[in-house]
Amino acid sequence: MSPAREPVSCAAEHAGKIPPQWNPDECGDGGGRWGKRCPSESSWRPGVVLGAKKAGPHDTNTPSPSAPKGFNPPRPPKNPSDCLTSPSVLQKLGKADETRDAAFEEMVANFNKQMTEGTKLQKDLKAYVAAVKTMHDASRRLQDCLADMYEPDWFGKEEMDALAEDTDTLWLDYHQNITDKSLITMDTYLAQFPDIKARIAKRDRKMVDFDSARHHFSSLQKGKKKDEAKIAKPAALLEMAAPSWAQGLISAHQVAQTNLSYNQAEEDLGRAQKIFEELNVELQDELPGLWDNRVGVYVNTFQGLAGQQEKFHREMSKLSQNLNDIMTKLEEQRQLNEEANHSDSASSPPKSAVTNGSDGELPPGFIYKVKAIHDYAATDGDELELKMGDVVLVMAFDNPDEQDDGWLLGVKESHWVQNKDTSAKGVFPENFTQKV
Repeated sequence: MSPAREPVSCAAEHAGKIPPQWNPDECGDGGGRWGKRCPSESSWRPGVVLGAKKAGPHDTNTPSPSAPKGFNPPRPPKNPSDCLTSPSVLQKLGKADETRDAAFEEMVANFNKQMTEGTKLQKDLKAYVAAVKTMHDASRRLQDCLADMYEPDWFGKEEMDALAEDTDTLWLDYHQNITDKSLITMDTYLAQFPDIKARIAKRDRKMVDFDSARHHFSSLQKGKKKDEAKIAKPAALLEMAAPSWAQGLISAHQVAQTNLSYNQAEEDLGRAQKIFEELNVELQDELPGLWDNRVGVYVNTFQGLAGQQEKFHREMSKLSQNLNDIMTKLEEQRQLNEEANHSDSASSPPKSAVTNGSDGELPPGFIYKVKAIHDYAATDGDELELKMGDVVLVMAFDNPDEQDDGWLLGVKESHWVQNKDTSAKGVFPENFTQKV
C-alpha cells in the first residue's frame, strides 16, 4: 500500500500542474484571489480564467493576471455552431461519410417537381370550375330577367320559357361533368403524394440512423486494439491491488465488456440497415412509375376537359340560335302590328262583324280577320296553306264540335275578293296568325 499523502496547501497545489477539470467557481471568492477551497479533478472546467470576468466576443487569448502561472486557456470559437459541425460530431450523427445515392436523389427531385406541378394544376382547375359556376349564376339571372320582361302575348312566350330551362340545365351538366372528370381525377392523383412524401422523409431519417450505426461499428472495429490498451492500464492498477485469485476475473470482465459493446453495435447496424434498405427498395420501385404516370394523368385531364367544352359549346350554340330565331319573329310581329295600326288609321272605321252573311262583301259566318306571321305548309286536304303576310277571313264552323283547340277555319281574303266563294276555305293553326 502506498504511503499516505501529506496535506498540501491550496497555494502549493496550484503551484504545480492544474488539474484537468478545475472549476474556478469552487476555488476563489470571485475577486481574483485564491480561496480556501482547493480545486479538485472532478470540478475543474477548462477555458475559464480565474478571477476574470466573462470573456466578450473581442477578448484575446491573453490569460488573466490572477490565473496560475503557465495556464493559457483555449480561445473559444467565434461561432458556437462550429462545435456542432465538427467532423466527429457529424460522424456521430450520421452526417459525415453519409450514404449517397445520386439516382435516388434524382427521383426525389422529380417527385418534388411532379408534386409542385400537380398542385398548381389542381389549383388552376378549381379556379376554372369556380369561374364556370359564376358564369352559370350570371346566365340564370339573365334568363330570369328576360322571362320576367317577356309579355304573354308576344311571340314564342312558351318557347322562351323552355329555352331558359334548357340553358340552365346545360350549365349544370357542364359544371358537374368537368368537376367529375377533371377536378376529381386530379384530386385522386394528388392524394397519393403526402404518403409518399412522408415515406421519403422516413427513409432519410433511417439513412441517418444507418450511417450513425455504421460509423459506430466501424469505430469499434478499428479501435479495438486501442481500446484494449486503454483498458489494460486501469486493469493493471486494479490487479496490483487485488488478490491473485481475482486478477484473471478483472481481465475477463474487461474483455467481456468490450465484446458486449461490439456485439451490440453489430446488432444495431444490422437492424438499421434492414429498415433503411426496405424503405429504399420500396421507394426506388415506386417513384419511377409515379413519375411516368404523370403524362397519362395530364392527357386524361385535358382530354376530358376539352371534350366537355366542345359538347357544351355545341349545345349552347343551338340554344343561342333558337333564341335568335325567337327574337327575329318577335321583331316581325312588332312590324306587322305597326303596319296594321297605320292601315287602320288610314282607312274608314271598320264595319261591324256579321254572322249571317247579309253583308255582300264578307263571306257567310265571318267573325274577324287575321294575318299570318309565319309560313304554314298544309299537311292535309282540309288545311289552308299560309304565307307570311296573308290576310285570312275567319269563319265559324258549321259544327262547333268539329273545331279542335288552337285551330281556326277561314278563307284567304284575296281569294274571297276575286271569287266571292268559300270553296278554298280550310283550317289553320291559330298561333301562326294574329288578329288585325
